[in-house]
This record gives sequence, structure tokens and C-alpha cells, in this order.
Amino acid sequence: MSDLKDHFIDWLRDAHAMEEQAETMLNGMKDRVKDYPQLHNRVIQHLEETKQQQQQLKSCIERLDTSTSSMKDLAGKAVALGQTLSGFFVEDEIVKGSMSSYVFEHMEIASYTTLIAAAELVGDYETQMVLEKILKQEQAMADWLLENMPSITKAYLNQK
Repeated sequence: MSDLKDHFIDWLRDAHAMEEQAETMLNGMKDRVKDYPQLHNRVIQHLEETKQQQQQLKSCIERLDTSTSSMKDLAGKAVALGQTLSGFFVEDEIVKGSMSSYVFEHMEIASYTTLIAAAELVGDYETQMVLEKILKQEQAMADWLLENMPSITKAYLNQK
């Protein structure tokens, strides 16, 4: 059981770092999508969800008598900063950023799906409920991006 719980805690730390990365990316994105009001509003909404998710994950980790990984959090933020800065150099950032966000949401969906299975196996039903709530938020964001990608693309192309 020790290896199982160790993996579970490690994956929770990974999820926390992933949400730190998401916050950095969303913060970088929100100011650059102001010309797209629907996307701007959705990014701000998901940014708030992301901050709440970080706190929820941190609480779950602390309840397991451990702490988040500063190294993983820092690495996630560094990667996100690189992704954010790379957007400055492409003309069609709004389209590529939407696509990248959609891919990132699916990575989060896969991560939380895995974590839910692990939580169930270790018998941590309190964390499982938190993870299921977060999973629904990530699925909702991915669904929103997919549904709105055509209109975002058309809005970008119509500005050309």
C-alpha cells in the first residue's frame, strides 16, 4: 500500500504543479485576448477556477500529511512562462493559443481521471470527490474551447 499511496501523493503534487502552470498561462493569455470578449471572459472565469483548484489540491495534499513540491511548481511555472512568451512571436497567437489551451485541458482531464482511479484505490474518498469536481470544470473548459474554436478562428480571420 505504501508504493500506491506514494504514487498517489506524487501525482497529486504533479496536479498541483499543473494548476500552477495553468495559472501562469491563463494570466499571460487574459490580457492578450481582450479583443475577443467571450474568450477573455471565459479565460478569467477559468483562471479563478484554477486558483480554487490549487487550493483544493493543496488541502488534499496537506491532509495526507505532506506538502506540495516547490520544485515541480517552479518547473511548471517556468514551462508556462516559456509558452506565454512564445505567443508574442506568432501573428495568429489567438488561434494557436486556443488550440494549445484545448490540448492542455485534455492533459488535465487525463491527469484527473487517473487521480480519481488512484484515490478510489487508496480509499481517499474525500480527495476523490474534490478531483471529480475539478475534472468536471476541466471538461467544461475543454468543451467550451471546442465549441467556440470556430468562432474564434473566424473572428481572427475577419480582422485580417
